[in-house]
Amino acid sequence: MDKAIVIRPVFEPGRRIIAVSDIHGNLPFFLALMEKVRLTPDDILILLGDLLEKGQDSLPLLRHLMALSRTHTIYPVCGNCDGLVLNFFETDRMDERFFASYLPAHPESTLRQMAREGGFEQWEDLPRLRADLRAAFPREWAWLKTLPTILETEHLVFVHGGVPSLEGMEELERWRCMKNDDFLGQGHAFDKWVIVGHWPVTLYDPRIPSAAPIFTRDRKIISIDGGCVLKADGQLNALILPSEDSEDFTWTAWDGLPTATAMDAQKANSFPINIRWGRAELELLEEGDELSLCRHLESGRKLYILTDYLRREGDTVWCEDSTDYRLPVEPGDRLSVVRKIRGGALCKKDGVTGWYFGRLSAASTT
Repeated sequence: MDKAIVIRPVFEPGRRIIAVSDIHGNLPFFLALMEKVRLTPDDILILLGDLLEKGQDSLPLLRHLMALSRTHTIYPVCGNCDGLVLNFFETDRMDERFFASYLPAHPESTLRQMAREGGFEQWEDLPRLRADLRAAFPREWAWLKTLPTILETEHLVFVHGGVPSLEGMEELERWRCMKNDDFLGQGHAFDKWVIVGHWPVTLYDPRIPSAAPIFTRDRKIISIDGGCVLKADGQLNALILPSEDSEDFTWTAWDGLPTATAMDAQKANSFPINIRWGRAELELLEEGDELSLCRHLESGRKLYILTDYLRREGDTVWCEDSTDYRLPVEPGDRLSVVRKIRGGALCKKDGVTGWYFGRLSAASTT
């Protein structure tokens, strides 16, 4: 297996650091977030992997980042999705066991975006496709080859998936550092801050769905993947430090949703549930036009789920991430509106998703 590539740049004191993870080809979200944080050439922008795949604009995003790297201080780190794109350029070792089935099923993939632009979409001949892409996109290929696995400074470590230890990181398997599921659940603790993406943070809480970064200060881990592109209520998070040696962490986000002002107070409900990816199998009890009554098989809980969120595969029924959580709201709170139904709305407040059954002012685009 390939070993991790570790870089150790020295950041000048007083330069603001902005870390963004898991853009997944969503160029509009990235542009809006950079405008929101007021990115300047004086800042240090760390892109924490999974720049590509899943979204519709992976190739335009890649080119935008390449251009931005010529005018700004940018450190992109390789994520597992970026690694897959690079792998296809570099070798045929995953052709039959992955790309032969993946590429026909994913027209939004970076490689297919490239192939469409070049006018050579042929999935039956992967060696020919590889040769065509290498010839047509040498600059993109070269840029992806420069991506390190881990960025370490005096007080910080940035890695897409996670690391088991800060000792001997050059000997770690590169892929395991990029694709490291449920990193917070592995019990690691560090003596410097480790910032990761990869695993959408909403997957960690079985009760309340939140896309806000998770700070585990006792273990010095920060997880910042807001589920951009992957979740209907996902967002692109930016972790902000005023300087490399500071622990004064702040964050902001962009979710692209319309916003509205709450006009009524609402209290949170007790014992909510957050139905998450991989744990979302249901029994459909009563289907409705907007909401359907379901039993969540893992927990046994009955709750109403947006009918549009239901998915069927043969006899199996499951859902996109769903909840019965009621947001705690005060009049005047500004809410992002995920979905309106008769008598209520699925909303977000400070990155947390839940239902609001009070009155809302007219929604406006953020």
